[in-house]
Amino acid sequence: MRGLLDDETLASSAVVANSAMNRERQLDGVNSYTRELGFHPLDWLVARVHPGVPAEPRIPPVGWLDLCCGSGRALGQAAWRLHRAGLADRVAITGVDLVDFFDAAAPDPERGRDDRSPVGVGAPHLVCAPIGTWTPPRRYDLITCVHGLHYVGDKLGMLARIAGWLVDDGRFVADLDLSSVRLADGRAAGRRLSSLLRSAGFAVDPRRRRISRTGPVALSLPYRYLGADDRAGPNYTGQPAVVSYYAPA
Repeated sequence: MRGLLDDETLASSAVVANSAMNRERQLDGVNSYTRELGFHPLDWLVARVHPGVPAEPRIPPVGWLDLCCGSGRALGQAAWRLHRAGLADRVAITGVDLVDFFDAAAPDPERGRDDRSPVGVGAPHLVCAPIGTWTPPRRYDLITCVHGLHYVGDKLGMLARIAGWLVDDGRFVADLDLSSVRLADGRAAGRRLSSLLRSAGFAVDPRRRRISRTGPVALSLPYRYLGADDRAGPNYTGQPAVVSYYAPA
């Protein structure tokens, strides 16, 4: 185990500030959120909006939080569709990314225009911040993280934080390669970690390298975070990634 980085130092790593991941990803299509997540996030959100029931200020809109959102292009495309459907005030979209590389002109996917994303009500709220220290202002119906956990140091701590940000029947879906979660001797945390996560109500799909759950939970795992290695090289995506190390708590 080489010298490990704490999360503050890791945030300055060129590997973590990946300029390629999620910069061009669309809402749907070949290189898309829909393909990576296994469902269409906007369709799922719109299904939670009660048709014919007017929005009320006291009722928060349906919320989508996308962590490690990259340029936010897919979020801008979703905002356009909500705008055209008259649902801009019914769904609130937030994206968070470490790098302020947000797409200032997310195109209208229907018209192919480079108009700016809708502004005001319904516009995506894009936040430049490390997701490990950012605190959300609300709970969310949907939380996604497309290939973002590959660059997080304390991956298990991040899962615990995210699990507390869901509404009662909210949905969380993310890419997670459990081979990048290792013990101090370099062995992957493996089956025991998968079993603990499943016992806590997470669905773990090792073939698709995907993790998900429905509803919030106070997650406490018997691991102590030691630090991260940003020199581990490419993972299954072909991009350099971060390996996280833990000791039994």
